[in-house]
Amino acid sequence: MAAAVGPAAALQRWDAAFTVVRLAGAAYLVVLGAQALWTHRRAAAAPGPDLPAAPESDGRTDAPLAPVRAFRQGLLSCLLNPKVGIFFVAVVPQFLPEGHSVLGVTLLLGAVDAVIAAGWLLLVVACAGRLLRRLRRPRVHRNLERATGGVLIALGMGTAAETVTR
Repeated sequence: MAAAVGPAAALQRWDAAFTVVRLAGAAYLVVLGAQALWTHRRAAAAPGPDLPAAPESDGRTDAPLAPVRAFRQGLLSCLLNPKVGIFFVAVVPQFLPEGHSVLGVTLLLGAVDAVIAAGWLLLVVACAGRLLRRLRRPRVHRNLERATGGVLIALGMGTAAETVTR
């Protein structure tokens, strides 16, 4: 949608705005990584062999995300990833037919992309659902949290460092 109405193209051409979005995205990655490591540390301190049931900072237990919260996190993640919009701005123009509404065709291609992405993500969810019992084993869960937290922090710091040195 952003590519169709212009903000993605503006980010591509306006260095200051692109830098702000990149730094916000880098900070978001670091926060996600720190949350993963924090959850891991609390899990290590919690007694018992099961997954941690320690309350999170907002008072909830380590339960699945509510659909609204999951949607909000996914939306924030997409909005703070300028690469998607810039990729769309770079690729879509070559598929726009002459004599047709640029906005309409761009929105149509965006909808097709969204449907394909949704199909892919549903496949990932189905596969992850089948692996869930294995992934919830304490040792596997602990190692996934460590690895994910470390990778997210490293990616966030790398993005921030690359953005600042530009």
